[in-house]
Amino acid sequence: MSNENSSNEGANRTPGDGGDNLRIRTRRRRPPWRRVITTVCSVIAVLIIVPLVAFFAAYAVTKVPQPEELQNNQISNIYAADGTSEIARIVPPEGNRQNISISEVPEHVRSAVLSAEDRDFYSNSGFSVTGFGRAALGQLTGNSSAGGGSTITQQYVKNAVVGDERSLVRKGKELVISAKMTREWSKDQILEAYLNTIYFGRNAYGIDAAAKAYFNKPVKDLTVEEGAVLAASIQRPSQLDPWTNRPEAEERWNYVMDGMVGLGAITPEQRAAAVYPETVDPATTAESSFAEGTNGLIRTQVLNELAANGISEDAVNTGGLKITTTIDWNKQQDMVDSVHAKLDSYDDTVRAAGVAVNPKTGGIEAYYGGDDPNGYDWANAGLQTGSTFKIITLAAAVEQGIPTSALYDSSPVVSGDNTVTNDSGETCGTCSLAQALKMSLNTSFIRLTQSLDNGPQDVADMAHRLGVATSIPGIDKTLTENGGVPYEGITLGQYQSRPLDMASVLATLSNQGKYFPAHFVQKVETQSGEVLLDNSGMQPTQVISPETADAVIAAMAPIAAYSNGHSLAGGRVSAAKTGTSQLGDTGANKDAWMIGSTPQLATAVWMGNVDGQPLVDLTYGGPMYGSRSPADIWKNFMDAALADDPVEYFGGESGSASAAAAGSAGSSGSGYSSGYGTGGSTSTGGGGGGSDSTTDDGGQEAPAPDPGGTGGGAPAPGGGTGGGGGGTGQLPDVGAIIDDLLNGR
Repeated sequence: MSNENSSNEGANRTPGDGGDNLRIRTRRRRPPWRRVITTVCSVIAVLIIVPLVAFFAAYAVTKVPQPEELQNNQISNIYAADGTSEIARIVPPEGNRQNISISEVPEHVRSAVLSAEDRDFYSNSGFSVTGFGRAALGQLTGNSSAGGGSTITQQYVKNAVVGDERSLVRKGKELVISAKMTREWSKDQILEAYLNTIYFGRNAYGIDAAAKAYFNKPVKDLTVEEGAVLAASIQRPSQLDPWTNRPEAEERWNYVMDGMVGLGAITPEQRAAAVYPETVDPATTAESSFAEGTNGLIRTQVLNELAANGISEDAVNTGGLKITTTIDWNKQQDMVDSVHAKLDSYDDTVRAAGVAVNPKTGGIEAYYGGDDPNGYDWANAGLQTGSTFKIITLAAAVEQGIPTSALYDSSPVVSGDNTVTNDSGETCGTCSLAQALKMSLNTSFIRLTQSLDNGPQDVADMAHRLGVATSIPGIDKTLTENGGVPYEGITLGQYQSRPLDMASVLATLSNQGKYFPAHFVQKVETQSGEVLLDNSGMQPTQVISPETADAVIAAMAPIAAYSNGHSLAGGRVSAAKTGTSQLGDTGANKDAWMIGSTPQLATAVWMGNVDGQPLVDLTYGGPMYGSRSPADIWKNFMDAALADDPVEYFGGESGSASAAAAGSAGSSGSGYSSGYGTGGSTSTGGGGGGSDSTTDDGGQEAPAPDPGGTGGGAPAPGGGTGGGGGGTGQLPDVGAIIDDLLNGR
């Protein structure tokens, strides 16, 4: 006892008590249940309070895009000039979509979607806490199948704003934006955006595309049962297509229909009478090809033109654009039919191209570059143009004061290292340029090129002014010799230009020297009606004088008839030129052209062998010339395309060029005085050799040389010499006299 008491007394002593009052304190242990409560509270703070703080902080700083800022990709349509005939569709990478207004979606279709995906859509706050919990659990446990239960707002935000990455951060953003969107957007705005965005299977994005894909009808015509089929597919589009999985699709459909009764969208009686509808075969509505045949090449040209005018690929993919082209639907079919009628006799090594341009607008009204919609476009390809280029040389000469009645010698002429001759020794002696053009005499035009102020450079410059592109696919600088002055062979079509270029050149000449850039696009509008591009008011540029253009057109006037009788139907006036290019030094041909116009339509036609083989004419036999099968295509197309159009005359209202053309085979065909081409001149460069003449009986021009063959000709140092007309300039036009005698005039 005493020990016990002594111990207790000592324990109670405190300092200052002299030892008597010393007291020792002991630490009392906390009960275990308190530690449990603390841990639980900490976990609650982490799981609830911290996320709430983070949520509200993010909510305060997050900006919700406005409806017009969230543009989803959708189809743009390319139409012919009539605005209704569809040429092609531009389909964005994620598939088929066309946006519509919520007012265009029937109430019962909207209700079906709500029944399937979010039955309290109009009352909820935009997100599902339970759905977020399942997603969080899945992230923590690694269960990829966890999640689900997202509201329509959350689904839209995921598809249009935050993406579908599986992470808590992404899910958090989805919740924040969904909650805030519900306060800033109307429910109808959210539902409209959702219906235009969601994927329904069958490559259909959006409710309107889905209605066409499943039932081949617009969404406004869907029945209650059909709307429920589409709504049922949203959960698992690929697996719930009734065409491939009818049992599961119908089970989900029953769930949707039952939910519609609960929502009051349909009556129990309607539900009892409902029958699962039949869907169409996916193969009959699949968007497997968005442009057929040569229309695919037109689509490519349209896209390139839009890009050149500042309309980006993004704008095309998101704008749901209506693109109206200059293509005349009927003329386009006439072009395709005319080409096919000729090409059907040939194998795949022989190709053709045709381009028709309206001279008064520059609009391309018909275009054929091949039948593969994604293949090589021969209408846009660089090709040797043969003697068709002589009209450009003639324009350069007339502009410099050399009239088409000027007399030029047609005997052999030296150009560079080569002596240029005409086919089979053809000659007119000394004749007018108009006659030399008609007979397609190489020698006369080499001499004419040599007599220009700047030689062949003047021909190149004139070509570019009239409409030949300065750069084409594969050639950075056209009509040059390694970037320098071209050879004199430019006048014989030595260098490459496109059928599109030659049609543009001819259109400019036919429009009295007024140049419109050749173009495909007439007008571009967004789905809301905003006009992004309108070429209807395009103004021309006067690139050469009307007198110069009319003189060249007049010289071209008799050529269609002269070329194996290819005058247009009904005596319709035309201006034309043929051309052919050689296959190396084989003596065979590889390219054949016919270009010709009326005041309403300028058309270039090309045929060629693309396999390095001789170009043989199966219709006429023997080598192909522009005056044969290409001229057939040209005439057949022009007669059909212009059948319902009035006859017009060149030279404006007065028809001056057409009137002047009446006697253009003679020396006075252009109305200009003669007297040029009488003196000698020095060549400024090499020019391909070879010959190129046209005979009265056959109407065929010999080919222009291939630069890769023996006729190409490297330029001789200092150039060759070439005489001019070889006379006084007042000699009679021998070629015209011979021509008149042969034709009984």
